[in-house]
Amino acid sequence: MNTIEMELLSGLTSAEAWRRLGVYGPNSLPSARPPTLRDRLLRLVREPMLILLLLAAAIYFVLGSMAEGIMLMLFALFSISLMLIQERRSEDALAALRQLAAPIARVRRDGEDMRLPAADLVPGDLVILNEGERVPADGVMLSATQLAIDESLLTGESVPVDKTVSPTGNRVFGSTLVVSGHGIARLTETGSRTETGKLGSSLARIVPEQTHLQQATGRLVRIFGILALVVCGGLAVYYGLARQDWTQGILSGIALGMAMLPEEFPVALAIFLAIGSWRLAQVGVLVRRAAAVEALGATTCLCVDKTGTITENRMQLRYLDDGATRLDARQKAVLPASFVPLLRYARYASRRGGYDPMDLAVFDLADSVLASDLDEGFGLEREYGLTTALLAVSQAWRDSHGRLLVATKGAPEAVLGMCPMQAEDAASMLDRAHELARRGLRVLAVAEADWDAEGLPDDPRQFAFRCLGLLAFEDPVRASVPAAVAAAHAAGVQVKMITGDFPATARSIAADAGIPHAEIVTGEQLQDAGPDQLQQWARTVSVFARVRPEQKLQLVDALQANGETVAMTGDGVNDAPALRSADIGIAMGRRGTDVAREAAGIVLLDEDFGRIIEGIRLGRRIFDNLRKVIIYIAAVHVPIAGLGFLPVVLGLPVIIWPLHVVVLEMVVDSMSSLAFEDTPPEPDIMCRPPRRRSESVAALPQLFYGLAQGTAVLVAAFGIYAGALAIGVDTDVARAMTIVTTIIGNLGLVLSNSSQHSLFTGTLPRPQPLFVPIAGATLTLIVLALYVPALRGIFYFGLPSVIELAVAAAAALSAFVLVEAGKLLAPVRRIVGAF
Repeated sequence: MNTIEMELLSGLTSAEAWRRLGVYGPNSLPSARPPTLRDRLLRLVREPMLILLLLAAAIYFVLGSMAEGIMLMLFALFSISLMLIQERRSEDALAALRQLAAPIARVRRDGEDMRLPAADLVPGDLVILNEGERVPADGVMLSATQLAIDESLLTGESVPVDKTVSPTGNRVFGSTLVVSGHGIARLTETGSRTETGKLGSSLARIVPEQTHLQQATGRLVRIFGILALVVCGGLAVYYGLARQDWTQGILSGIALGMAMLPEEFPVALAIFLAIGSWRLAQVGVLVRRAAAVEALGATTCLCVDKTGTITENRMQLRYLDDGATRLDARQKAVLPASFVPLLRYARYASRRGGYDPMDLAVFDLADSVLASDLDEGFGLEREYGLTTALLAVSQAWRDSHGRLLVATKGAPEAVLGMCPMQAEDAASMLDRAHELARRGLRVLAVAEADWDAEGLPDDPRQFAFRCLGLLAFEDPVRASVPAAVAAAHAAGVQVKMITGDFPATARSIAADAGIPHAEIVTGEQLQDAGPDQLQQWARTVSVFARVRPEQKLQLVDALQANGETVAMTGDGVNDAPALRSADIGIAMGRRGTDVAREAAGIVLLDEDFGRIIEGIRLGRRIFDNLRKVIIYIAAVHVPIAGLGFLPVVLGLPVIIWPLHVVVLEMVVDSMSSLAFEDTPPEPDIMCRPPRRRSESVAALPQLFYGLAQGTAVLVAAFGIYAGALAIGVDTDVARAMTIVTTIIGNLGLVLSNSSQHSLFTGTLPRPQPLFVPIAGATLTLIVLALYVPALRGIFYFGLPSVIELAVAAAAALSAFVLVEAGKLLAPVRRIVGAF
C-alpha cells in the first residue's frame, strides 16, 4: 500500500486537526465588520424622530424649562436604548440563522468519514467531493472519478474543468462547484489564504438586496416624512402668525411632525422578518431569503419529492427475488446460496462511502451476510453513472486473477433491456417487478457480465449482461405525513408528488400519504405533451412518476401558468432551475446538494413533509401579524396627529406638546407594536384559502382601514377635550382626560387588532402574551403622571375626578366598540383577511 493509499484511509487525527485550527484559524472568508455601538448610535441619531425630539429638548432648555428638557432627554435615551435592544434582538436572530446555514463539508478524520462545519477544516484535511457540492477550500486531488468542476467564480469560464490525479489537473479551489463525478482532495490552503479568500474584501462589501415589502415600506416612510416636514413647517408658521407666539408654534410644529412620522414601520418590519425567520428555523425551515417569508403563506400548490420528504429516507432491503423465489431480506441471518450472486453483484454495482440510501441498504445487508473475503484483491476499473438515456449504474471490477467483472443495477426496464434473454423470461421478471412495486416498494434489477477485450467500452450497453434478479427496497411513509397532507388540503393547498419512482410505487405511497392518485402521469407522457395538455395535467393530476429532474421545471411553469403560487422541493443539481423558477424553492438540508440549496429560498433542515406544512402555517401567521401591526401603526398616528393639529386650527388651547408625543408614540405605541410579533395565530389560519400572491401586506385598503380606526379614537379623544372645555373644565384637567382617552383607546386598538374577527361574532379577544405587561406599564405611567405632583406639572396635567376619569375611559371604550362593530362589515373583513 503506497503513501497516498494510506493517507486516503486515515486522514488527520482529531488532535492534529484541532492543533492546526489554532495555528491557521477558521476556514471562513472575510466578512463585513459588524457594526460597533458607536456605528449604531451615529445611525440612530440621524433618525428624523430623534432629531425632532432633541430639537424640542434644546428649545425647552433655551426657554429655561429644565424639567421638560431633561424629561425629553431621558426619553431620548430610553428611545435609543429601546431601538438598540430591538436591533440587537433582530441581529441575534439573524446570527442564529447564519449559524444554521453554515456550510457543511464531508471530511475523513481518524479513519472515519464525518460531516463537519466547513469553518472547522484545516490544511491537511481530506475532503470528500461529490456532484452538486462546493469545494470547501483550496487543495490537491488524491483521487478523482469523472470529476468536473465549475471554476467560473474565479476564471469567468463557464465550461467545467476536468480534474484528474496528475501534476497539471489536480488543483481544486474553494467555493468552486463540483458538477459531475466524485473524488477526494487534501486541503492546502484555508480561509483568507484561498484564491477565493483573496477576493474577500470585495465580497464583504456586498449589500443584501431588500425585499419588495422592505422597499415598499421605505417608500411609505419617505412619503410620510416629506408630508410631516411640510405640515410641521406650515403649522409652525400658521401658529406664529396667527397667535404671535413663534416659540410655541415651533413646539407645536415639532409635536405634529413627530406624530406624523411612521418610524415604527421599518423597525417592526425588520424585527418581524428576522424573528419570523428564526421561528421558522425552530421548526426545521431555514429561510435563506427574506422574500420567502412573504411568499410562504401564499402557497397554493406544494410539489414534493417522495424520498425523504414523504417517506423516512431510511431505505432497507425488503426482498431479494431471483426470478423464481422471493426471500424476505429482513430474515438475514443466513443467506441461501442461490441468492449470493444477486446480492454480491448488487454490492459490486454500489458505491461504498456514498450517501445513496439504496447503496447503503445494499451494503448493510451484504456486509452482514456475505463472507468478508469475497472482494479481496478486487480493484475498481471504471464507473458508468446514471444518465437520462440509461437509468442504470454500472461498475467494472478486476479480480485477483486479472479478470474483468461488470455489475449493473437500475430500473428493471433499463437493466433487462441490456440483457439478451427470452422475451417471456423478461416479461416474467417485469411482472414480478410490477407486483413488488404495487406494494409501494422501490425495485431495482441486478445483472452481471464478463469482459475479455483489451479496453472497456464507453457505453455499458455493449456488455452482454445476465440478469440475476430483483432487489425490492422499502421506505415507509413518515407517521406525520397523512395528517400534514390533510392539513394542507384543508388550507386550500394542493399537494403534488413528483418522483422518479415506478408508477405503481408512486401510487402506493400516495395512497398511504392521502394524496389523490386516481390518475398518474409519467415523465414519458410529459415529454410528448404540448403546453395545453401540460396545464391540464398540472391542474388535475396529483402524482407524477418516472419524472426526470429537468421535467420539474416544465411542471412548475405549467402550474404558474394556471395561476398557482408554487412551492417546489428538490435536492439535486438538475433541480436547481425548478427551484429557482418556483415561487418558493425548498431544498433538502441533509441530502440536498449545495447547488439546490443556493437556488432555493428555503432549506428544509430535517426533510420532514410535516415541517413544510408547519412552515406554511407560520408563514401565514407572520403575514397576518405584519398586516395587523401595520394597520395598528397607521391607526395610532391619527389621534396623536389630530390632537396636535385640530386645536391649533380651531383656536383652542394646545392639547399635546412634544413630551406628550414622546410618551404616546415612542414609548406606548412602540412597545405595543412589538407585542404583535408574538400574536397567536388565528384559529382558522389553516382552514381558509391561500391569499393571492399579488396581495400586499400593506396596500391602500389596509392603510385606510388603519386611519379609520385611528379616527374613531381621535373623535372620542377630541370629543372629550372639546366637551370638557365647553362645560368649563380646566384646560389642564381636560388635557389629562384627553390623554387618558387616547392611551386607553390605543390599548383598545392593540386588543382589537390582535384578532381578525369581531368580538360581536362571539370570538373573544386573543391578546398577545406581551399585552398584559405592556398595558400594566402604560396604565402605571399615566397614574404616576396624574398623581405625582412633579410629573403632573411637567406634563401640564390637572387632576381629574374619578367621574371625569370614568368618562374618559368610557369614551375610549366607545371607540373600541365602534372598531369591533366595523369588523362585521364585509369590506373590512376582506381588508383584514378574515374570510
